[in-house]
Amino acid sequence: MIANQEYRGNNYQKQNDAPPNHVAIIMDGNGRWGIQRGLSRSDGHREGVKNIRRVLNHFAHHGVKFLTLFAFSTENWDRPSSEVNSIIELLGNAIRDQANELHEAGIKVNHLGKLNRLPNKLQNGILETIEKTKNNSNITLSVAYDYGGRDDIINAIKNIIAEEIKPDNITETLLKDFLYTKDIPDPDLIIRTGGEMRLSNFMLWQASYSEFYATNTLWPDFDEKQINKAINEYAQRQRKFGKTITER
Repeated sequence: MIANQEYRGNNYQKQNDAPPNHVAIIMDGNGRWGIQRGLSRSDGHREGVKNIRRVLNHFAHHGVKFLTLFAFSTENWDRPSSEVNSIIELLGNAIRDQANELHEAGIKVNHLGKLNRLPNKLQNGILETIEKTKNNSNITLSVAYDYGGRDDIINAIKNIIAEEIKPDNITETLLKDFLYTKDIPDPDLIIRTGGEMRLSNFMLWQASYSEFYATNTLWPDFDEKQINKAINEYAQRQRKFGKTITER
């Protein structure tokens, strides 16, 4: 059955629809934001980090329980070393400066991706924040850092082989238990800022039936107004999961 809709202003809004449980965001446009303002790409990344807490608060206000941010991909290591070092330093500073604040707000922090290629100081900061916030339940913030969708699947296959699991016992449910995202649900809504229309190797397995929303807004400018537009757009979608919805 198609959900009832009512007209509100210039938008159609489904009645009594729950917000997405899990929103994942490809945070694109930091570098362009800086360049457009006569600044450096690093300045853009710095402004992008500042926006994370604002966005987190807005989605929590909407009732979203899981927020995942694609911060650094397995391919981003190929960027100029000065930019890579700047991004790593910014993340380290953010974890150090905001860990207590996130904990006090009841936010659980989770990491998706590899840790062993990150500087030891950053690894320790991530692990300490995860441990500090592990029992929090207001909203789970997962940061995909040194993460790639293909790497996620390959890593899962390697671990399945290492455990000598028989091929006939391999199911979708079992494979999910070996992914970096094993402790969080698949995203209901994937948002990409910056105007591009691709997943860029993000959550390839988990995104099978996610709704996709793209905006030209660059990540540092992605604000409450933009979040409301994305949530309203999601509310208008009819999620079929490969099935047929019969209208009546």
